Amino acid sequence: MTFMEGNLDYYAQSNALRDVNSYLKLVLGMGAIFICVASPGPLAPLFILVTLSAITLVFAKIPVRVYSELLLIPATFVGLSVIVILFLSGGGEPLPAFSIAGFPLTATTGSANLALLVLVRTFGGMCGLFFISLTTPMVEIFSAMHALRVPPVLIDLSMLIYHFIFVFIGQAIAIHNAQTIRQGYTSFRRSLNSTAMLGAMLFIRAWKEAEDLVIAMDSRCYDGRLELPGHQNPPKPVAIASTAVYLGLCITVAIMTSTIVPFR
Repeated sequence: MTFMEGNLDYYAQSNALRDVNSYLKLVLGMGAIFICVASPGPLAPLFILVTLSAITLVFAKIPVRVYSELLLIPATFVGLSVIVILFLSGGGEPLPAFSIAGFPLTATTGSANLALLVLVRTFGGMCGLFFISLTTPMVEIFSAMHALRVPPVLIDLSMLIYHFIFVFIGQAIAIHNAQTIRQGYTSFRRSLNSTAMLGAMLFIRAWKEAEDLVIAMDSRCYDGRLELPGHQNPPKPVAIASTAVYLGLCITVAIMTSTIVPFR
């Protein structure tokens, strides 16, 4: 079973930081993301990438395989973006040139610094996002949104969208497995036909699931608003101090290394 076949909430519900106040975890994750985005140098995002990954793996006890699969999701997009930035942006002194299949490629110190900054910013920010998603159940995030006075209609829409993401994934996997058993992807033409049929059936199944959900909600006296649990474990002083120290350390690293560039 791959990670996407499992439920993300399983790890959010069973991790070792499950009982930590969700507001502190949101502050830690979102603070790390903002610091990564605002940092002018690559060392602070790199520091967040390493330390927040260690916190997620060691303290939250998330399996390494699960975390690695999550990090592979943005790897292709980031890799292509970094290559484009490296060879199509300029600035600074030229680096040693090389060729691939007879095509000469040249990068500069400015493009190399920018490509590295984009790389570590992306993965540092994604580590902050993964920390939140792997340690905080979505229902607690929705409760935090309610406490922050987010309009109820946006919260309800977010809850329904989140629910149907997994409905889509489950239905798509079931249909794809059935097609694979019936040799639906043995050739290019069959793959095209099977993909078209999968899309059509996924739309019909999702529509049917939505109708069933509406009936189930109406039978439970749905009045236009989804209720959310309001209980939160009070934050412990040690957790508050640890969060403040960590974010302060990240800000300090960002300020002290703002003028450092790897390639000159």
